Amino acid sequence: MNENIFDVVIVGSGPAGLTAAIYAQRAGLKTIVLAGNMPGGQLTITTTVDNYPGFAQGIGGMGLMMAMQQQVKNLGVEIRNENVSKITNYELRITNKQNFKIKLESKNELESKSIIVATGASSKWLGIPKEKELIGKGVSGCATCDGMFFKDKIVAVVGGGAVACEDASFLSKMAKKVYMIVRRDEFRATQAEQDLVLNNEKVEIIWNNEVVEINSNIKDQNLKLENIKIKNNKTGEEKIMPIDGLFVAIGRTPSTEFLKGVVKLKENNYIITGEDEIFKTMTNVPGIFAAGDCMDEVYRQAIVAAGAGAKAAIDVERWMKIV
Repeated sequence: MNENIFDVVIVGSGPAGLTAAIYAQRAGLKTIVLAGNMPGGQLTITTTVDNYPGFAQGIGGMGLMMAMQQQVKNLGVEIRNENVSKITNYELRITNKQNFKIKLESKNELESKSIIVATGASSKWLGIPKEKELIGKGVSGCATCDGMFFKDKIVAVVGGGAVACEDASFLSKMAKKVYMIVRRDEFRATQAEQDLVLNNEKVEIIWNNEVVEINSNIKDQNLKLENIKIKNNKTGEEKIMPIDGLFVAIGRTPSTEFLKGVVKLKENNYIITGEDEIFKTMTNVPGIFAAGDCMDEVYRQAIVAAGAGAKAAIDVERWMKIV
């Protein structure tokens, strides 16, 4: 048996990809996970996860993903830290059932009867000094993941779109004060989404401003966010704002670049699934499935991604019985 021919290749090693691997391997499918450059995905930069069932005291994001990865390995699944550069034979797969060919950045090549894409999406960041350094130490890209750590605290949300409005509304339920820093003089959101914050007494909107500096201090030997500097992009006025938490909500980018021209994508490059009446996780190309944040721009939760990975693997198992 050729060691580079598989029943299913799973691209991505976050909750969606690893859960898919568990289900696929237990279904008797020869499975491999291509973990990419960041095994475990975005969850590995989350300090504490307390909304994933089964961990009464919460668990570190890195610890959760290492446990998932070990479970996958214990079942006998191979995990390679490889990136996909190209998928070919997708036209032939439709007409004569030839295997997909998955070309890797290492120049190696795999063949597979099916593919599950679970590459996730990454938060867009401001790109200013100390931002990445303070992720998990006051800076976050996910309000629903980290909001509970800021109960009765002062926080700021950067962004003027739908996600920023929803994040600010969500945070107002636990934070003492929520500032919204919007670089324009209007929102890019529906009226219903705007109303979540415009009519919220705990939310103060600061128009025409951008975050230009993030500052930290050391408390109890731990690096923590202390304040931000904002700048009015019309007047040039600068202001220091002491805050406990900064939530960046300026968008997310799905990791789907290698799929352009292969499967149908939305204008924002999220993968389109659900068009098949039976296999709801399948793309428009029979045999290519998708799960997690690369196709879900709404929920963005580890538990939802894990469930989607399970569904994709079940679809693959059922699909392979009829092709």
